[in-house]
Amino acid sequence: MIRLSKLTDYAVVVMTAMIQGDGGPHTAISLAERTGLPAPTVSKILKLLARDGLMASHRGATGGYRLARAPDAINVAQIIAAIDGPIALTDCVEGAAGACGVESLCPRRGNWDRVNRAVRGALEGVSLADMARPSFPDPVLPKAAPALPATADAI
Repeated sequence: MIRLSKLTDYAVVVMTAMIQGDGGPHTAISLAERTGLPAPTVSKILKLLARDGLMASHRGATGGYRLARAPDAINVAQIIAAIDGPIALTDCVEGAAGACGVESLCPRRGNWDRVNRAVRGALEGVSLADMARPSFPDPVLPKAAPALPATADAI
């Protein structure tokens, strides 16, 4: 099963809370209160996101964290990479030499690269702004009424 870490999930929660906030700098404590996440977890997330350039931190009495770019210029793949590292479905896709003992014999490596690119492309196509929008279920369209049989009266 492919699953993102809770920390990555929480990073999206924290970042979307920043978008829906007042626009000013946010502290780890204020974001923890807003999201219901533990303050140490929020602090860790903010530091990881700042290290990768997705957040900008400002010191001082009016300091805090801000998004480094507009929400539509940050995508889910960037958030995942900042928290969990490179998006790689298998060891051989990650490119670490010697990560797989049969890499030189494996005819599937190119195929896994292709799958990994497709997954990464899909994640790059979803912005933080998209994630901040409310999610509504697909509309349920009414079923078409059955056609009435033709009667002699209708003619």
